[in-house]
Amino acid sequence: MNIHEYQAKKILTRYGIFIPRGKVAYTPNEAKRAAVHVSLRGPWMLKAQIQSGAREKGYFLDSKSRKGGIRLIKRRRDIVREAEQMLGGTLVTAQTGPKGKFVSRIYVEAFQKVRKKFYAGMVINRVVPALTLLIANLEEGGKDIITKAVEEPKKVLKLKLDFKKGASLRQIELVRRFLELNEPSRKHIAKLISAMHQAFIENDATMIEINPAGVTRRGRIVALDAKMSFDGNAMFRHPEINRLQDDYEEGGRELRAEKSGFQYREFEDGNIGCIVNGDGIAMAAMDFIRTKGLNTCCFLNVKGGVDRDKIAAGIKIIMTNPKVEGILINILGGFLRCNLIAEGIIAAASEVGLNVPLVVRFEGTNKDAAREILINSRLPLIIADTMEESVDKLITAMEESE
Repeated sequence: MNIHEYQAKKILTRYGIFIPRGKVAYTPNEAKRAAVHVSLRGPWMLKAQIQSGAREKGYFLDSKSRKGGIRLIKRRRDIVREAEQMLGGTLVTAQTGPKGKFVSRIYVEAFQKVRKKFYAGMVINRVVPALTLLIANLEEGGKDIITKAVEEPKKVLKLKLDFKKGASLRQIELVRRFLELNEPSRKHIAKLISAMHQAFIENDATMIEINPAGVTRRGRIVALDAKMSFDGNAMFRHPEINRLQDDYEEGGRELRAEKSGFQYREFEDGNIGCIVNGDGIAMAAMDFIRTKGLNTCCFLNVKGGVDRDKIAAGIKIIMTNPKVEGILINILGGFLRCNLIAEGIIAAASEVGLNVPLVVRFEGTNKDAAREILINSRLPLIIADTMEESVDKLITAMEESE
């Protein structure tokens, strides 16, 4: 689950991270009042609130102005006009894709002058696995952090943190030297890293980015931007965060899956849709697909405690995704009975049709009953016995249907 910049900043301030004064606005006139509230004389920053990076370099589809989603405003009389160009528009960035995202609100923030900018991020590195701190210097007009990490990995400092204790004194000193900060800045960088770690752990975060962080003339560190993502499975512990979810940011398929209690994810590449019941089996299925030179474009993770209609609704989400050219259903039956999935497949296929190859592999509770249900349905689907066989049969069927 993701939230907007202004929401992330509000959370981070609870842990002592300094941010410029700001206020959210939903109309141009609100933006003008917000500007006066945060700074009488300005300058101000107007920032489109969509859940995407690279907003400053983006553009609006429906505007003659090619200005981006983050703008420096020096005169108060320009605020309403600039806000009108942004609110209600569709902002396209390198991360949104060509369709862009609708801007329903903007964040009006007091301009903060800094002498240096850097990137600070905290993520769960699932390869190690470990909680990892990422630090990089940022130059004006230089490469973004993703490009830098790929093309110049030595320019990104990566530190494995103790999950409970956070960064050690030695690691904090490594960060200070890497950023070429003076000795008095040690306490400020230590405070920032400690606060990020505490916010990460206490809120079940999966990622925190401060991009950029700025260093003021007096050495204080300020979060000029902020981004937070959370573990959706843990949001029952954080109802105050769960309420921050913005439906404008969620696509129709994601919302429908969430309402049924399922996890649904879409990816940029690939043409195979996966339906699984568990994170482990999801990763295994996608790994098998990658070894065959193909990619998954979406997957649906169904859970126990559901009825046939909810299963059918979830399967329809995959079936109606236009990128899907083949469907792989891989179910390890336990609490979630295999026959329930089989009945859902038939119900979904009867309603929306089955115009792409579909391979099913069942293992576990009521496996044999589920196979009988599918065979008796006379639907043009394929049954497999193992995960590897299911992937091979799907690829063969997709090639034959071309």
